Amino acid sequence: MFESAELGHKIDKATYDKEVPQLREALLDAQFDLAEKAGFPVIILVGGVDGAGRGETVNLLNEWMDPRFIQTHGMGDPSDEEMERPMMWRFWRALPPKGKIGLFLGSWYTWPILNRVMGLTKPAELDQSLERAKRLEKMLTDEGALIIKFWLHLSKEMQEKRLKMLEGNPKTRWRVNKRDWEHYKRYDKFLTVNESVIRHTSTAEAPWIIIEGSDARFRSLTVGKVVLEALRKRLTETDKKKEPNVRAAPLLPSIDKLNILETLDLTQKLEKKKFDKELEKYQGKLAQLTLDPRFKDITVVAVFEGNDAAGKGGAIRRITSAVDARQYQVVPIAAPTEEERAQPYLWRFWRHIPRKGRITIFDRSWYGRVLVERVERYCSEFDWMRAYHEINDFEAQLARHQTVVVKFWLTISKEEQLRRFKEREKIGFKRFKITDEDWRNRDKWDAYEQAIGDMVDRTSTEAAPWTLVEANDKNFARIKVLKTLCQRIEAAMKKK
Repeated sequence: MFESAELGHKIDKATYDKEVPQLREALLDAQFDLAEKAGFPVIILVGGVDGAGRGETVNLLNEWMDPRFIQTHGMGDPSDEEMERPMMWRFWRALPPKGKIGLFLGSWYTWPILNRVMGLTKPAELDQSLERAKRLEKMLTDEGALIIKFWLHLSKEMQEKRLKMLEGNPKTRWRVNKRDWEHYKRYDKFLTVNESVIRHTSTAEAPWIIIEGSDARFRSLTVGKVVLEALRKRLTETDKKKEPNVRAAPLLPSIDKLNILETLDLTQKLEKKKFDKELEKYQGKLAQLTLDPRFKDITVVAVFEGNDAAGKGGAIRRITSAVDARQYQVVPIAAPTEEERAQPYLWRFWRHIPRKGRITIFDRSWYGRVLVERVERYCSEFDWMRAYHEINDFEAQLARHQTVVVKFWLTISKEEQLRRFKEREKIGFKRFKITDEDWRNRDKWDAYEQAIGDMVDRTSTEAAPWTLVEANDKNFARIKVLKTLCQRIEAAMKKK
């Protein structure tokens, strides 16, 4: 595939000087239209062979367009903070909002390629990394992002010539280092891996555009024109975007009419005396686990979902009161802010993933898309149907990075919920807990039960299983939560 990029394309200076002013003006116009409409983000990846002009290309795009609407990221070696989180965390944090351009020098392909060339990973690990990259790009394009991927290529002879030229010029000598020459010695290995990567990740949603990098003027004009054409095409689409065909299997009623929540025994209770004893036991155990030296090597993400008034807050407080405040963070999830609506759905959850030795507790979570957003029709069927796969992939990435994902669904009966609602209305300091939205949700009890059952069926995985908590009795629910959390953390620490 790289043969077509070695044709010796050249642009003379007169042609270049004539075309650049018009191209720059058109790029600025398109960029301002993008910022004004703020309908989608643009993600530009610049990859390629060392010496092919990646840095110059990034600098040129910043020069030709308004840098106020460009977020440039040089994704070099990951920092210590980034190393303590899943690889994709650093890229999720850097994604541009709608109306802006994210320019990436280095991307989610860089390290999988380097690790494979250097022999640090096996072919199967590279394949897994590429599949994760494709799933990320598919999710981003489904969310509306425009992804433009450039690969700047040089032949081996041209790479050597380019590196020597840069090294020989006092003004550019700093741009060539020992690692560049080490990569040059592995050119053939890089070529093999790069071809495999491009072949497997050039998709309909995000194709690779291979550009010969030996002539700077040809490279610059080609990159600028591709960006302009992609922006114009997207901005001038006047037809309403049709909802894509749902790719997941249809959600059909259970053949045996069995509702998973109805199988729970909500009559289970725990006497006050036994509760106090168990509470002391498991809070003490949780405290000891978080102080264990092995805890520094894992991360804990606890997710709390459940019926309104099921006792999520009370269960969370029993956890936090047993843990050093410096070790945990509670993230309450409400309706998304303007900033969050400008980003892909999972962005606001990725940003809160903790580093090793920490606990993050989500009071409601990413499951809102397949629950409230589904039932209330805040998103399309395509959006919540594809969310099952995206959520499973998200949690699998967390688990792969030694993150203990503990998910609790607290369930109460419809009668118990009504009792608690009325109690909250009568007690002054609990009155803030009951809202008109709670009553509206109650009117859709059956629809929520169907959504909950589908959620558990499709997202209870080996890496991140759901724990269904019978919560009619708060004492019983709180101990089950604490006990389960301790068991999951202890099991993860024993693997160390």
